[in-house]
Amino acid sequence: MDGWTAVAVLVPLIIIQLTLMIVALVDLARREAVRGGSKLVWALVIVLINTIGPILYLLWGREGEVGGLPD
Repeated sequence: MDGWTAVAVLVPLIIIQLTLMIVALVDLARREAVRGGSKLVWALVIVLINTIGPILYLLWGREGEVGGLPD
């Protein structure tokens, strides 16, 4: 695999990873409560466990109301 092929493969993966991370962190910041009770732990999972961390949070960690939004 030459250098440009590697770039062509890695760039979309990096974009997906960053998008998932940003969406998960924004959602985490807006929520009043999360499963497990600790937003800090979820933030670390989202940031430190590439791709899988944000997916875990979005599928399992979200709980409660989103802060700032009317019912």
